[in-house]
Amino acid sequence: MTPYTKYQSRYNFAFIDESTKKEIRRKLLKAIAIPGYQVPYSSPEMPIARGWGTGGLHVTLSLIGKEDVLKVIDQGSDASVNACNLREFIQSMTQCQTTYDTVDATLIQSRHRITEEALREDQIFIFQVPQPEPLRSVERYEFKTRQMHGEADYAKMWVSLYESFVRHGDIMLGAGYPVKVNGRYIMAPSPIPRWDIPNLSQAKTLYLFGAGREKRLYAVPPFTTVEPLEFEDVKFNIEQFGDQRCYKTKYTRAFLDELYLDDGSRMHVVNDSNFLDKLEAGAEVNPFFNPYLAKIDL
Repeated sequence: MTPYTKYQSRYNFAFIDESTKKEIRRKLLKAIAIPGYQVPYSSPEMPIARGWGTGGLHVTLSLIGKEDVLKVIDQGSDASVNACNLREFIQSMTQCQTTYDTVDATLIQSRHRITEEALREDQIFIFQVPQPEPLRSVERYEFKTRQMHGEADYAKMWVSLYESFVRHGDIMLGAGYPVKVNGRYIMAPSPIPRWDIPNLSQAKTLYLFGAGREKRLYAVPPFTTVEPLEFEDVKFNIEQFGDQRCYKTKYTRAFLDELYLDDGSRMHVVNDSNFLDKLEAGAEVNPFFNPYLAKIDL
């Protein structure tokens, strides 16, 4: 007996009831029509706690079909506990195919990374988002942040970036660097590293963001301009790893994880596990074009 056969008599296809799926799809259409705008939604109960990927699950389960091929990654890894559990749950509820290969997937659900390999028009990329409100660090009240978005009043955010530069000599924001979408809304791109920010702009792929705990959905449609916040004289830049290389492949043009060994030494390895596997196997890869890499001496 397959997992799907076991559960299909007790659960709806893709777990969520059809009326809730319809509601989430309607809200996603609104989010796509207004890039970067946070759309409230019902955030139904799931068999995991809010804050552990329910927003991404809601989007994935509302869109997935039996013909889809699913890939789930957690901070670049296909084999983490979070990624494996979510993949197994979705596969059990839909009987869809799953894959580790970015190229084969039609739906990709991610926690805090974009794949190193470039995405296509026929793929949908879904983010699990813990905190969708980019203004939360400068304004604690929700009704005020909504008003600020409505009036495009982002003065507090700019002041915060300026204060960071004055105090530290740089804008001290790493994961989740705020961006402006389509020249209008400031958006939280999920806690992805700065390295991934350029991959959001003018992308071929539809990016969808789900925050289950905060009950918000938003989107970046294909070929939409996404600009990191920066000053004329203080420019945005990605992480730099100096002369470090992946110790397995000697590759430098990817986001690297730092590993600490028992003897106190450190090594670096490519963060994207599928990309790393392909490099080790000598397979052909098609990485995103990152314009900021040209500024780094690799």
